[in-house]
Amino acid sequence: MRIKSYFQEAFNELVHKVSWPTWAELQNSAVVVMIASFIIAMIIFGMDMVFENFMEVVYSIFY
Repeated sequence: MRIKSYFQEAFNELVHKVSWPTWAELQNSAVVVMIASFIIAMIIFGMDMVFENFMEVVYSIFY
């Protein structure tokens, strides 16, 4: 009986007490996430290129 009560309360909370974002808010959030992901990916790509070039210089010195 406690499990049934728990699920009824959880459902009631999700339906009546939670403020869900609008479709426009979801779209804006998705755009922000895509832009931030792209920026972070470019930063990591740049760091990888710098490290690759640095390691090529180090390897050329020793080999």
